Amino acid sequence: MKSGRLLALTIVVVTAILITIGTLWPIQTAIAMATPHLMSSSTSPRGAAQNLLQEIRRRHWHAAYAMLANKSEFQEADFIRDLTGSYTSLRSYASLESFDLSPLHATADEAKFRANLNWSSVVGTFHDLRELRVVKEGDRWQVEWPIKREPKVPPQVIPVNYLRWDVIYRGAEDDWGAQDVESPHVRVVAMHPVDRGGGTIILGELLNEDVVPAFVTVKATLLAKDGSALATEDSFANISHVLLPKQVTPFRVDFPKVRLSQVDNVRIEPSSTLVAASADPVIGIEDQKLNPLPTTSLSGQLVNQSGQVVNIAHILGTFYDSRGQIIWVSDGYANRALLPQTPVAFSLPYPADLADKINNYRVVTSTFSVGRFQ
Repeated sequence: MKSGRLLALTIVVVTAILITIGTLWPIQTAIAMATPHLMSSSTSPRGAAQNLLQEIRRRHWHAAYAMLANKSEFQEADFIRDLTGSYTSLRSYASLESFDLSPLHATADEAKFRANLNWSSVVGTFHDLRELRVVKEGDRWQVEWPIKREPKVPPQVIPVNYLRWDVIYRGAEDDWGAQDVESPHVRVVAMHPVDRGGGTIILGELLNEDVVPAFVTVKATLLAKDGSALATEDSFANISHVLLPKQVTPFRVDFPKVRLSQVDNVRIEPSSTLVAASADPVIGIEDQKLNPLPTTSLSGQLVNQSGQVVNIAHILGTFYDSRGQIIWVSDGYANRALLPQTPVAFSLPYPADLADKINNYRVVTSTFSVGRFQ
């Protein structure tokens, strides 16, 4: 499902603003990382691996590629595509925020490290694990980069048959009366407040009960016993904003500074706006499974069943207990573009103490494709 104009424009504007801020006012950590004398010596295997990752962190692709021991196996363009993606995606604008190196094996001429790479983007962080082999060349150490190549989609014809809604608004010269088409009817069908981490979290589900698509938001206000408002927040991130007719989205609204014991009532205010939308692209969700302790998560694969490239995919997971009550909502983003018919793995974390309470779950996605604003 393609996102609406508002979501698309919001992503573009926020991305541009944050990139500009990061360029004009870099944080002191980044400045320190750009100082040459802080780089570790490449006369040790760990130093060589750290130097490489620091160059990647500064997005100095040419310098990083020049440091590799296995440059003959791939071109610099392949190396850059591995790190930033072949197509525009969150990875294209992400920065390597931090990294950890864990030693796996070492001899006089070779060492192996597991590199845990933490990338940051405008919608949060994502992680990447790479095993780095470091080899000794003379008196210096160099890293062999474990390149990951994106699969090439073969030429093919993919027939599509999907519903589509276009919207024609009243123009300035049109005499259609005082109003345009009314906003779609949406309804909150579930709501569950929970006390977590010293704060209050509102979990729920929203239904588009109309016959037209809607761009939806949810605002929640916590009320004290005297009826006064304790706090008001919205679910900008933890919701699927564009709903086709009869579709349901989960939502989560976080109040980190208000304890549930302070709350007497919750006021939920859903809102909706009519938008153009279609049921394409269809994203299949396969191989779903709950992963146990110590790293609790719901993992699976996204399969783009359409013939277009999906640049950004937002994944939402709703978790239920044995009574069918919502006990958690988690969200995440695919950090690479979804190519047609090509599986991409995803993982949605959930709190470890809920592992024994989860009886069922549901996963939905919303998507955005460059050049196809709706």
